[in-house]
Amino acid sequence: MQPQWTPTERDIAEARITDFARFAAEHSSYDAPDRADYQRLWEWSVRDLPGFWRAVWEYFDLGSIAGEVLADDRMPGANWFPGTRLNYVDRVLRQARTDRPAILALTEDEPVREVSWAELIDQTAALAHTLRGLGVRPGDRVIGYLPNIPETVVAFLATASIGAVWSACGQDYSPKAALDRLGQLEPTVLITADGYRFGGKAHDKSADIAALRDGLPTLRSTIVVNRLGGIVPDTTSWTEAVASTGATPELATEQVAFDHPLWIVFSSGTTGLPKGIVHGHGGVVLEHLKAVALQSDIGPEDTFFWYTSPSWMMWNFQVAGLLIGSTIVCYDGSPTYPAPDGLWRLAAEVGATVLGTSPGYVLACIKAGAHPAAEHDLSPLRLVGITGSALPPSSALWLRDNVGVPVASISGGTDVVSAFLGWARTVPVWPGELSAPYLGVALDAYDESGNSVRGEVGELVVTAPMPSMPVAFWRDEDGKRYHDAYFDMFPGVWRHGDWITRTDHGSIVVHGRSDSTLNRHGIRMGSADIYQAVESLPEITEALVIGVEQPDGGYWMPLFVLLAPGAELNAELIDRIKRVIRTEVSPRHVPDEILLAPGIPHTRTGKKLEVPIKKLLQGADATRVVERSAVDDPDLLDWYAAVGPGEK
Repeated sequence: MQPQWTPTERDIAEARITDFARFAAEHSSYDAPDRADYQRLWEWSVRDLPGFWRAVWEYFDLGSIAGEVLADDRMPGANWFPGTRLNYVDRVLRQARTDRPAILALTEDEPVREVSWAELIDQTAALAHTLRGLGVRPGDRVIGYLPNIPETVVAFLATASIGAVWSACGQDYSPKAALDRLGQLEPTVLITADGYRFGGKAHDKSADIAALRDGLPTLRSTIVVNRLGGIVPDTTSWTEAVASTGATPELATEQVAFDHPLWIVFSSGTTGLPKGIVHGHGGVVLEHLKAVALQSDIGPEDTFFWYTSPSWMMWNFQVAGLLIGSTIVCYDGSPTYPAPDGLWRLAAEVGATVLGTSPGYVLACIKAGAHPAAEHDLSPLRLVGITGSALPPSSALWLRDNVGVPVASISGGTDVVSAFLGWARTVPVWPGELSAPYLGVALDAYDESGNSVRGEVGELVVTAPMPSMPVAFWRDEDGKRYHDAYFDMFPGVWRHGDWITRTDHGSIVVHGRSDSTLNRHGIRMGSADIYQAVESLPEITEALVIGVEQPDGGYWMPLFVLLAPGAELNAELIDRIKRVIRTEVSPRHVPDEILLAPGIPHTRTGKKLEVPIKKLLQGADATRVVERSAVDDPDLLDWYAAVGPGEK
């Protein structure tokens, strides 16, 4: 297989990561005769963690360091930059400019709205003043129940500026699902919107806001952004909350410790109460500057548009564009409105230079016969980012042929609110593979005995700490839940829960979650390989494969398929499904049965519910297996709970 994209000499010369390598060679222990050698730079970055992260700090001119960079490298328990104080918002303030907007706001049916840097900072300062007036202090929690709009960004920045802690979820969450997350935090202020528009429809959230407020007894105030013209009684309007009283208050930031909580993001919550994952100011600033500026090569002249929601860590990742002075794009509508290529149309409208989406959206465009570059002016676009699940080689090649820019496929998690591996402008892109581990990420693949493996499937592990690893889990005073989540299998080593293969040319193939591994006749297999093959068929909208250990020692591996409109699961299609799996994956991946499903259930951030469905198929009580409010279509659970071997 040949690379689908190879960097040119100009790419290498102009890449931000090349400039960083030059800086590191002059100001740190990095000794590189060839500064374009990514592998050498990565090896140094994980061999000399203090040297690498000090170089990142100094390269981005983040101020003075009070003492050590890494005082303790144990996992868990690493101690980064003790004594150093900062605030995430300080870095944003330094990027203010007049020649480009800070935010471009998109909706389904309205013109693009520009938010200048001056407006962003003024509103942030005014809202911070309002929050302080409500008694919000460092460490207090301010929560958002909001769509992906500029006001959400302002609310986060205002909260962070005073050292309070931000947490949010999108308004597609029911009040119960939102309470399962935000209710744990005993918040002081709720910032919400009266509703949103999606798929051409208005969604009034007034009743849901009332239910949410009823479940939050610690609230002192609720601030409402007017989107639909609704009335939410006993609240403060957003307009009032950001109004200037006389002179606009200056945005003064609270200087906090490196690990002072910045935000709390949540796990999917499909198997219990969602875990609140706490990240600190310093770790996020460092990691996001590295990930956005160095790895993604995004700079101050870019327009950075990732289709996301405040419920998903990619919202946090996109906001990091403000840390480097780029223009970010907020969109709260459907990517397929009014047509399947809607996201490409919007990217053309705003002149996006970096567009982020998912493998599922790309596949939907392929099946709809979309031709993005031919149908829209994508000439400013220079990079397409992909995350959420593995990108099949066929989809990668389609992007090459129909968009014509490099594909930055990345993989990481809410756990580190970033990626472990992905793209760099100086490294080739291979179809269906991720180019390299990120700098500063001591990534490896382990077998069950904890041995490093190459060329075969292993557990994704990280053998040294990262600054953006969680400060803690919320309400996990003794750290046991945190320890058990990542360090139980390999003591002192982070096990992430993904199957990967490290290739002989330095790239990585991601096979899917290891906790939902298919294990047929002692052979471990990833579900992603099957999805890539099956979902390439035009008749298949989506698929779900489950491996079920049975009480008698047997093993049942059904494949559930959701058909495209007009398709029929007849003998001919079943035969083609089996043939494509046998040919493109292997004979051992062919399922025992292929079952027509009414739908494929997901978490609300779009991940297939493999583990909960497996437990349902093993006869577990649905009420104990999965929290219905965490599922995009909870009624599907009843259908899967009733399915057994041989049932169709």
